[in-house]
Amino acid sequence: MTDSQRTALIDHDVWNGGLFGGADGRWYAADQTRDVIEPATGERLTNIGVARAADVARAAKAAAAAQPAWAALAPRERAAVLRRAAAALERNLEDAARYIARETGGILAKAQLEVAEAATQLHIAAALPLQPQGLLLPSTAGRTSYARRVAHGVVGVISPFNFPLILSMRSVAPALAMGNAVVLKPDPQTPVSGGFLIARAFEEAGLPPGVLQVVPGDADAGAAVVEAPEVRMIAFTGSTAAGRKVGELAGRLLKKVSLELGGKNTLIVLEDADLDVAASNAAFGAFFHQGQICMATGRIVAHRKIAAELTRRLIDKAQTLPVGDPASGTVAIGPLINERQLRGVDAIVRASIEAGAVLEAGGTFERLFYKPTVLSNVQPGMRAFDEEIFGPVAVITPFDSDDEAVELANRTEYGLACAVIGASVARASAIGERLKCGLLHINGQTIADECVNPFGGRGDSGNGGSMGGPADPDEYTQWQWVTVKSTAERTPF
Repeated sequence: MTDSQRTALIDHDVWNGGLFGGADGRWYAADQTRDVIEPATGERLTNIGVARAADVARAAKAAAAAQPAWAALAPRERAAVLRRAAAALERNLEDAARYIARETGGILAKAQLEVAEAATQLHIAAALPLQPQGLLLPSTAGRTSYARRVAHGVVGVISPFNFPLILSMRSVAPALAMGNAVVLKPDPQTPVSGGFLIARAFEEAGLPPGVLQVVPGDADAGAAVVEAPEVRMIAFTGSTAAGRKVGELAGRLLKKVSLELGGKNTLIVLEDADLDVAASNAAFGAFFHQGQICMATGRIVAHRKIAAELTRRLIDKAQTLPVGDPASGTVAIGPLINERQLRGVDAIVRASIEAGAVLEAGGTFERLFYKPTVLSNVQPGMRAFDEEIFGPVAVITPFDSDDEAVELANRTEYGLACAVIGASVARASAIGERLKCGLLHINGQTIADECVNPFGGRGDSGNGGSMGGPADPDEYTQWQWVTVKSTAERTPF
């Protein structure tokens, strides 16, 4: 395909009122449609099809029918499709990023990172089909024994609104690479960023018809993905409450399920830390993408000797970070995704102030724009200490000893990310080893993912599995044991 023959990935006319996939791998009209609204402006962005349970059931059947031929395709051919999809995203980076910024309310730099990282995820996944697919096992003479990885068949991917392209692609790409077909249900608030961009990239890449189905929808569509008998694995990213429902349903149906859920992540700042650096890390962890990240810094546990000064620096940052329309490219803080989210954030802030927390900055909003907020004197038992806020709120709690810092950090049912900042790497690492989390950063902050790392939490943050890097082959395949003899032999019976 020449450059003149390639089309832009962003094309409202292509997906208007539709879904993607079916038996022939095309766009088709949905019975139900919905407008997608830009959070920053309230304007209509586009119109999409909204999948119902029956649409999902048909999509799963079509994916199952297409999967065997895809799995049988030569590994190099599968890898080439993924590389071409990556190239399509790379060619469309700026247009795709601008659309993601408008659809998600995230700043333009965050959207550009999403597109670049999604392309990287495709390149990483493209290497998987060319890796060893099994192990030769010891056995008796005359018998060859080996274990090989085989595709699940159809993988259902349910993704959220906050980093929709990355959090869809991190499952779609390796699942396809390992020979699965995929039914992708993106959040209907971000259906283009989390689904249709992926469909368009794979269309241009020449993915065989039916192998990818994209069906944005509500909770009933998500349940239908889990319930479809053709779907043998579920990769879910979202809230802990929704994840429990997915896990319960998948467990009853004896399906493999990977749950990547919420977090109440702690950044510990020791008294010997560089406070400028610590404040920069704390502000980024608490405020980036309006705090709407599972890895967001939900608590800043600061040594009492430096807590007041760290608070002052965080107040300065909160009061100077520009808030506004992220598509303009000149702001640091955009809108929250919807009114319900904004009201939830504000309710936690108000309840914590009533319980004794001190409002140092922010705590106000206009439309969906919640001002960067700083709460000090936050104690266990306050909602801001205990609950995932998913908003731009820095929560500061003082401590007096390393043991107390560890106790405060571990006082949660979540277990996703933790970080420790201090001058002594040995001391910070010793503290880190005692923290109950799946992601640990020494002299960093809690928001980090590099595509090549296993990503997963524990407790209410997930079911103990990981996605990404070395974890992907085990997630998106299952082991099959095979033995071979040149001829059959009699048994003792």
